[in-house]
Amino acid sequence: MIKRIVMGLLLGLVLATPALALDRGDWVLGRWQGGKFWFPGVVQQAGGGQVTIKYDDGTRETLPRKLVKRYDWSIGTRVECDWKGGGTWYRGNIAKLNGGELVVAYDDGSRERTVTGRCRSR
Repeated sequence: MIKRIVMGLLLGLVLATPALALDRGDWVLGRWQGGKFWFPGVVQQAGGGQVTIKYDDGTRETLPRKLVKRYDWSIGTRVECDWKGGGTWYRGNIAKLNGGELVVAYDDGSRERTVTGRCRSR
């Protein structure tokens, strides 16, 4: 009986907790075109289960809410970045982070100062 009461209380707490709301101006990660990579951007509009994002690289897209999450990159986060903006993506870790600017320590030992608009995560 007690177990059933506790389970009922826990279920009530879960159901009473609202989904993580996103507001205009929130920095997020979106799965560009529903693909496997998360790209950083800013919420332009949210509602009706849809989120419109202006990505840090300047592109825009409207996605289902389930393909958007809060921006969570920090020092040590694994990313892939477009080396020197030339179209070739390499894996590495964020070594320094200051807003939209970051330093990436690539797996091959090289480092690059770049911007979030040239990076993505899995």
